Amino acid sequence: MKHANSGGIIMKKGLLVTAALALTLVLAACGKSQTSDSKQVKIGILQLVDQSALNASRKGFEEGLKEAGYSGKKVKIDYVNAQGDQANLKTMSERLANDHNTLNLAIATPAAQALQKADSKTPMLFTAITDAKSAGLVTDLKKPDANATGVTDKVDVLGQIKFLHKLFPKAKTVGVLYNAAEQNSVFQVKEAKKAITSLGLKMVANTAATTNDVEQATMALTKKADVLYIPNDNVAAAAMPTIGKVSEKTKTPVINADATMVKFAGVATRGISYEELGKQTAKMAVKLIKGDKVSDLPVENPEKTELVTDKSRMKLFGITEDMVKGA
Repeated sequence: MKHANSGGIIMKKGLLVTAALALTLVLAACGKSQTSDSKQVKIGILQLVDQSALNASRKGFEEGLKEAGYSGKKVKIDYVNAQGDQANLKTMSERLANDHNTLNLAIATPAAQALQKADSKTPMLFTAITDAKSAGLVTDLKKPDANATGVTDKVDVLGQIKFLHKLFPKAKTVGVLYNAAEQNSVFQVKEAKKAITSLGLKMVANTAATTNDVEQATMALTKKADVLYIPNDNVAAAAMPTIGKVSEKTKTPVINADATMVKFAGVATRGISYEELGKQTAKMAVKLIKGDKVSDLPVENPEKTELVTDKSRMKLFGITEDMVKGA
């Protein structure tokens, strides 16, 4: 009997130890979960220049984070804008690199290139970039092999040129304005040339290195072209009101790749919403915050496109709603 009681006591002690250990593990797990939930997310944002499309991307990104529950004290955003200056890009990239953020966001190709050069370890998302591969940000779009992934602003250039041709069937020469120093723009212009020539049309192009060059370059184009096509180009976008004035003065219609620019210069386009692009990028940010690796997130193309028109310029160039809808 004494031996049996001793065994029972030992068994009870063993059960108590096991229960205590289990409780400790549960409490530790809960503590870990609470720490994870309460930890502030730090995000650095580097934007190339202050212009409507890029601003819309940032706005959409921040709205997307807020919709996912990352707002107030849960997230700290350090936003810097290089205002198109290469020296600023370098300095600001180094600053964000030293901040040891949860992740960084680069808006536009030069910003992404500068940030990745300064910091090859912190997860980086990019947006408002047309071709991440030719920009040297990734070598594999499906399985990013560096620290960067994101959402491109790659549009259906052939579709937009066909849209242009249907609206202005008598136009034989298409003028294209872009900044030759922007990899995004060079890529799009190559695509545009293929599309234009495939329709039996002629392309003429002018470059503008800064916004100060845009008015003269656009005026020169209007003397050689029947209609203008403006790709997703940061210099052109920043000077789009100037392009609009030249377009109206010379009676030369403009079709934009960027839907947000139509209000400044275009007649109409089937393009992307940069605000939606930012929201799409925010969804990727949430995945990274929750533990996904960059290599798990393929580079994405825009999920949505939209038809955008400007009624006053439609009237100026004799374009009706039915023509636009049928294009």
